[in-house]
Amino acid sequence: MKYQFSTFFSQLLQAIFPSTCACCDEVLVSGERQICLHCLTSLFRTCYSSHDENHTERLLGGRIHNLQHATSLFTFHKDNTVQRLVHAMKFHKNSDLCLLMGRQMGLDLLHSGRFDDVDLLVPVPLHWRRRLRRGYNQSELLCRGIAEVMPREINAKALVRHRHTSQQSRTSAAERESNVMGAFRVKHPEQLEGRHILLVDDVLTTGATLVSCCDALSAVKDIRISIATLSIAG
Repeated sequence: MKYQFSTFFSQLLQAIFPSTCACCDEVLVSGERQICLHCLTSLFRTCYSSHDENHTERLLGGRIHNLQHATSLFTFHKDNTVQRLVHAMKFHKNSDLCLLMGRQMGLDLLHSGRFDDVDLLVPVPLHWRRRLRRGYNQSELLCRGIAEVMPREINAKALVRHRHTSQQSRTSAAERESNVMGAFRVKHPEQLEGRHILLVDDVLTTGATLVSCCDALSAVKDIRISIATLSIAG
């Protein structure tokens, strides 16, 4: 009886206040969560996770010392479904969507087998002011979603963004690099020593942010770094 009442109440709420897709704003049907089936199947998957020397690895490999593996799940184009997805995560306060996409990343990483010896998830950090304004760090929520599928410890405190940086979406590659240079530092290096970390972010464009993070991490003894991003600019 309690379950039947709960189901009826949920259906009633959905009828009065229908949930809509984060990408296209169409009403979600039974079984859909955050994103409709049409938008989910239209996301541009890269299939990078199973292949060495994929585009993500080529973009980052010569700039990050001892990079183990790197992958991106989706391709980000202007005005495509992936862009709308990322904007909903970052600017529309949709934390549940971040967790859902993290689970999608986790399934992809788990299926590839190349990331099996990763033992620690580390999100690219936000400056505390931006995190306060947004309410969460989307990269940290992606880590939490990954960990639901591929159980790993998460450390969101060892790597910090100690300098506030401006939004990079409309800046050139050189401006992006200058903007984030020296913006990160390792607060607790002993927590990362000897670990194989997976550095997680939402979007990879020029790679400036990830390279700056890895520059800070390079001083950590015996660290190995792999990288996973939800999307990569196409």
